[in-house]
Amino acid sequence: MGGRPDGRGVVAAASYEARMFGIHSAISMTKAVRLCPDLVIVPPDFTRYRRISNQVFALYRSVTPLVEPLSLDEAYLDVTENTWGEPLATTVARQLKRWIHQETGLRVSAGVAPNKFLAKIASDWDKPDGLTVIPTPRVEAFLQQLPVEALWGVGPVTAKRLRAAGVTRLVDVRTVDSRVLIDTVGSRAGWLRRLADGIDDRPVTPHRTVQSSGSEKTYAEDLTDLDMIHGELDRMARRGAAWLERKALLARTVLVKVRYSDFTTVTRSHSARPATRDAERIAERTLRLLARTEAGIRPVRLLGVSLHNFTEARRDDTAHPALPL
Repeated sequence: MGGRPDGRGVVAAASYEARMFGIHSAISMTKAVRLCPDLVIVPPDFTRYRRISNQVFALYRSVTPLVEPLSLDEAYLDVTENTWGEPLATTVARQLKRWIHQETGLRVSAGVAPNKFLAKIASDWDKPDGLTVIPTPRVEAFLQQLPVEALWGVGPVTAKRLRAAGVTRLVDVRTVDSRVLIDTVGSRAGWLRRLADGIDDRPVTPHRTVQSSGSEKTYAEDLTDLDMIHGELDRMARRGAAWLERKALLARTVLVKVRYSDFTTVTRSHSARPATRDAERIAERTLRLLARTEAGIRPVRLLGVSLHNFTEARRDDTAHPALPL
């Protein structure tokens, strides 16, 4: 699923059949077609996805109010207490899977575990249409078989550094020298060590605060004209400011993303106080950040602008603007 290869499209999602050819999200559709010449390409339909997602989440919330969305198709549910009065989380998960399939035709994979970290791993364990259960007495045995990549926030780069330090399994994090772990992952060392012990005390939080908002675009032809690049980023920045206005939010941080024609990607960000939603200021900061890239010198394939570090706007923010000292 994604854009057409002749339009510089990117794979947004791939079926399990397509993945057998080495196709996965974020690769170019041109490469995907090379890997599988008979690939069937379906354009995304986000309106439909949101409608069905709302339907599925309504089913979740009819069972428990403690539903924490992660994306359109993923969520944590705390079913310790549920409207079915069912004491076993495994039974709740099994019934929900059946119910969702009856209502939407979708197959759902689920993970049942004592905490969010383990439930996330379990939900990915037996896709598609899987149900993996990690009861408390089996947590240690489950952890013993996991690679270090299973740790939350350990991507390919961090995993490579950890493996170079002799940490290949998740449980190796427990025994590696603390100084080595800190040198490798920095401030996350304590968090990863707790996860390696199977400890995750985070509650399921129904209403997550929005952390960022933005937009990006991949262009059918590389952009080389700096004025055109300025115009594209200016529109994205003003669109972001309009979103802040609708949400009654202010943003401290502006981030610009640039991907060159060779797929090298750079980001530049700037944080300032006070937070703002002023379109002119946000657009001006966006173009200043762009000047710290090689856009206009190197052909540009993708541009993006996002806003971060939100605060709520007070009613008197526009009536009493900040004055320079």
